[in-house]
Amino acid sequence: MIMSRIEAAPDQDRGDLTERLLAGLPAEAVLTDPDVTASYANDMASFCPAGAPAVVVLPRTVEEVQHVMRTATALRVPVVPQGARTGLSGGANATDGCIVLSLTKMDRILEINPVDRIAVVEPGVINATLSRAVGEHGLYYPPDPSSWEMCTIGGNIGTASGGLCCVKYGVTAEYVLGLDVVLADGRLMSTGRRTAKGVAGYDLTRLFVGSEGSLGIVVRAVLALKPQPPRQLVLAAEFASAAAACDAVCRIMAGGHVPSLLELMDRTTVKAVNDLAHMGLPETTEALLLAAFDTPDPAPDLAAVGALCEAAGATQVVPADDAAESELLLQARRLSLTALEAVRGVTMIDDVCVPRSRLGDLIEGVERIAEKHQLTIGVVAHAGDGNTHPTVCFDAADADESRRARESFDEIMALGLELGGTITGEHGVGVLKKEWLAREIGPVGIEMQRAVKQVFDPLGILNPGKLF
Repeated sequence: MIMSRIEAAPDQDRGDLTERLLAGLPAEAVLTDPDVTASYANDMASFCPAGAPAVVVLPRTVEEVQHVMRTATALRVPVVPQGARTGLSGGANATDGCIVLSLTKMDRILEINPVDRIAVVEPGVINATLSRAVGEHGLYYPPDPSSWEMCTIGGNIGTASGGLCCVKYGVTAEYVLGLDVVLADGRLMSTGRRTAKGVAGYDLTRLFVGSEGSLGIVVRAVLALKPQPPRQLVLAAEFASAAAACDAVCRIMAGGHVPSLLELMDRTTVKAVNDLAHMGLPETTEALLLAAFDTPDPAPDLAAVGALCEAAGATQVVPADDAAESELLLQARRLSLTALEAVRGVTMIDDVCVPRSRLGDLIEGVERIAEKHQLTIGVVAHAGDGNTHPTVCFDAADADESRRARESFDEIMALGLELGGTITGEHGVGVLKKEWLAREIGPVGIEMQRAVKQVFDPLGILNPGKLF
């Protein structure tokens, strides 16, 4: 087993770890104070165990990352790569005695090329920082997770992140053209390309996207960019039921419309956002659907979508008057998960993606699960691509409520699979969903994935205990 090879590392080598790391890293890049290292132990996921790191390192160069991995290989010490730790599946959680490899100091935008429409960046670049930088060149980096003001590009690549714009522009995987990756033994490998097209050999770039740091350490990325679209205008539609809102989603997609955003917030979420930010959203609605278009003249598209919402039973359809009002509505959507966390203090955030045609079935099923377990479960969704985030609100100090929260989470996962969906659309597997990954892809799938892991990481030192 991979884990047994890690555990076989000699104790005397472990004791030499810090000294060996300092031989190739500046002193300020090696953190050993237990109070400090403990702050790097976990990401933002609930119910995910985390160990105590032996050391935290913060390299600034590719060569320093290579030194860390050579040291880890020599001493058989596990390495847990981290970005901003905004993840929601425990994928960045430390294991006992590990090296936490924080890449937040590698935060340079190395190149923005308007002709080739690419950006070359280090993994610690903040998503929003990149978006604003390329915007100055009339370009656009579409993937925009709700945590875009905090999350890093490296983390986005590790979990194949999505965001609010996925319905039109797609997810992170569609924008990663090439990578520089430090392998488990410290070798540097380049994958992919800078060109618009390329099919030379296996697509190893796509293999690393979504691998959650289990195959190598991304130290540089070549990202595709698009021309900056016009500012989008948003339409808000209120519905008397989530089923009616999901019917509207189906009508919009079946009608051939291509919104730049199509998001859903249920009544619980709307109330939570109002309680947190006093935004004046309509709490009388059972579901609020936000649709946006970034075409040169969005008015005809918004009118057509508004008519489809009314045909599906919308009680009110209100197009935003301008970009400022549109941004206010989008801010409300981005606040959803923070607002739901404030309801009971802690949340478990599901990440179930189903076919669009089954979206209504999932939301109705979540309502039944919430009633069964007597819990508050708010649902926000990237409705245009069927990616839902049922968010279980609970008091972590209440053992019975915590148990019910975990049971409801598992029932939602099972429901997603029953509806032909997947356990994760953009958050990743991490620790939280290991059991469910095995259920989704089956024993042969797990066997093949472990075989791939063995090729890239024969000692099993890269982010052990995650995925499977």
